[in-house]
Amino acid sequence: MERSSSNPLGASLARLQQSAGISGTQPAKCPSHGDYIATVLREGQLSGCPECSRQAQAVAEAQERDEQLRQAVSARLERQLGQALIPPRFKTKTFENYRAATDGQRVALAAARRYAVDFPANAAAARCLMLLGHVGNGKTHLAAAIANVVMVEHRRSVLYTTVSRVCQQVKASYGKEAQQSEREAIEMFRTPDLLILDEVGASYGTDFERMVMFEVINARYEEMKPTLVISNLFAEALAGALGDRTVDRLREGGGVVVVFDWQSARRGVA
Repeated sequence: MERSSSNPLGASLARLQQSAGISGTQPAKCPSHGDYIATVLREGQLSGCPECSRQAQAVAEAQERDEQLRQAVSARLERQLGQALIPPRFKTKTFENYRAATDGQRVALAAARRYAVDFPANAAAARCLMLLGHVGNGKTHLAAAIANVVMVEHRRSVLYTTVSRVCQQVKASYGKEAQQSEREAIEMFRTPDLLILDEVGASYGTDFERMVMFEVINARYEEMKPTLVISNLFAEALAGALGDRTVDRLREGGGVVVVFDWQSARRGVA
């Protein structure tokens, strides 16, 4: 029987190269990486340097990883904002989009940013922050911006709530069909690394509100956890609304007070 001298594998490879438009190989030179063997494509075109291709692929993969990381961070922030109960209106508030057109606004922005950047030290000292003053000046905006930095950069837990919600939560524990005790209700607000309490003194300190605020802030005081207080009252009126004992705990450890005493931004826009 006649023995074939052809190489079936080589012939198959040649057919594949032909169908892919490859006519052969030849030496080539890359300005960056030197000599390489190029593949000759249709119309005499040569394939590029394999090392250049490898580097380009590595750059593309790195960019894809960066984008995936950015999306993961964005998704994590969205989950954290949801868990933190930041109101939808304030979820996108940052230091960068806070309008600081006056000296007072610039001072407030700098103080809030400093508190957020230094949060690990502030947390270790249980240093509280009080944003006090006129309505409509961006106090909740800056609190939300602080929350973003604390959660994303420092990986700490944050909970935003209002005094009325805290009081409702505690009051609900008194009913016969209550699903949690008063202690468990307070525990919910003791746990986060940073608690943001908005609308403090809005009802100007009923006895029940003063009692609940003392219990919450004192629980965090004992656990060495900072609280961020937002109020439309100034310092003296805040003491009247919350009581001296509660305010003393907010001030201890170098508590920071930022005063918002300029005209309301919302009123100015109107």
